[in-house]
Amino acid sequence: MHENIHIRQGKPTDAAAISRLIIQAMTEECCAHFYGPGHTIGDFQQLMERLVAREDSQYSYANTLCAASETGLVVGIAVTYDGARLHTLRNAFVSEALKAFGTDHSGMDDETQGGELYLDSLAVLPGHQGQGIATRLIQASAAKALRLGIGTLGLLVDKGNPRAERLYTRCGFRYANDSRWGGHEMKHLVLTASGQPAAGSKQEETARTPGSQVPRGTTFSHENHF
Repeated sequence: MHENIHIRQGKPTDAAAISRLIIQAMTEECCAHFYGPGHTIGDFQQLMERLVAREDSQYSYANTLCAASETGLVVGIAVTYDGARLHTLRNAFVSEALKAFGTDHSGMDDETQGGELYLDSLAVLPGHQGQGIATRLIQASAAKALRLGIGTLGLLVDKGNPRAERLYTRCGFRYANDSRWGGHEMKHLVLTASGQPAAGSKQEETARTPGSQVPRGTTFSHENHF
């Protein structure tokens, strides 16, 4: 049975729910890479919750669209920001991680660049998957890109995660180029507002079904990174 879900702008009071969904998108294995030995996933969630509550972080509630139920439960999120602002926004994470875990992550690879609205984190609670919520969040993110005058939505997907790639392809994303992040080989996928490949991208031979619903059981993640 499908719920009545609406997409709205994130709020400071959503910080705990948003941070949990970002961690779901990242996976605990990826999180462990950042918090390191001697710390726990709980410590990392506290860090993420602080970052979501800030306005100057890439994970800020201000950069988050929430899918919420009639009761107010946040069941899905899409965290996006202007790729040109990556370094400025990332400073908050680097500073907080150094303070909390004693690890300097300032040398991380860049996962985005100017000219695109970057889809950093996309996640839907397991019990609410299979209802097209991720597709609606992607559509809302593409509309946001248009409002900001950017017009292109971009993301990275791990080459070892073909299921996630199929999800994005069905939503209209197309291959742009290869990338590498955090020791992983990645594909950079882009979506323009019309659902057509962005200028200069290389089309792959994959079918697209506009507005298709995401299959139940899919984890809505492109193995999102910092």
